[in-house]
Amino acid sequence: MRFRPCIDIHNGKVKQIVGGSLRDEGALAEENFVSERDAAFYAKFYKRDGLSGGHVILLNLEGSEHYQATREQASRALAAWPGGFQAGGGIHEGNAGEFLDMGASHVIVTSCVFRDGRFQEENLRRLVGAVGRDRLVLDLSCRKREGVYYIVTDRWQRFTEVPVNRETLSRLSDSCSEFLVHGVDVEGKASGVEEELVAFLGDYVEIPVTYAGGVGSFSDLEAVKRLGRGRVDVTVGSALDLFGGSLEYEKVLAWMKEES
Repeated sequence: MRFRPCIDIHNGKVKQIVGGSLRDEGALAEENFVSERDAAFYAKFYKRDGLSGGHVILLNLEGSEHYQATREQASRALAAWPGGFQAGGGIHEGNAGEFLDMGASHVIVTSCVFRDGRFQEENLRRLVGAVGRDRLVLDLSCRKREGVYYIVTDRWQRFTEVPVNRETLSRLSDSCSEFLVHGVDVEGKASGVEEELVAFLGDYVEIPVTYAGGVGSFSDLEAVKRLGRGRVDVTVGSALDLFGGSLEYEKVLAWMKEES
């Protein structure tokens, strides 16, 4: 299990938000933390500790009022550590190459591939053709409805008809190098992880997968390791003291090192 750092950017600021609160209208979100530091500061911080494979996520809709400011912050982070981060948020065939040129190691995609609530196989083929399977990460962030986890898109506001199950993961794994999975209903709450989801991901080992959502304590990290069988990487956001939380970043790194 690896620790994957995150830099979430909203309205041109590095933030930690409650994931399910994000809205396009008015660019609103329930905020846990708003940093006075820019995204490059955090990129250099993670670079110092060699934490590659993290995520720079743009949380504004392309073309919206704050998108350019958010994109500029993402660009600064990627330039501060070329190849150190994956980039996601509103990425599609037309702009994916731009983020790779900025310094992203991979691009992370959701809405382009699961548009209008359905899996768009042709869009996925075009993306693979544009950037290559080895530089593509599919974000399968999900919420539970009627006992089933479904992929959600458009900044986690829209349910698709695509369930997160073994058939879906197997079908998609030939077209990407990794999966990123947020448990959206607990994202940003530091109230515990989606144990059922982590256990399912732990049973799935075809390609690397990272889980994010709800980590608020070392017992949550232990749960991810145990339920994920050590095969599931983890992201910690709002709970870290870097973002105003109670988990000490240095102690998290030490714990991960001891447990690896």
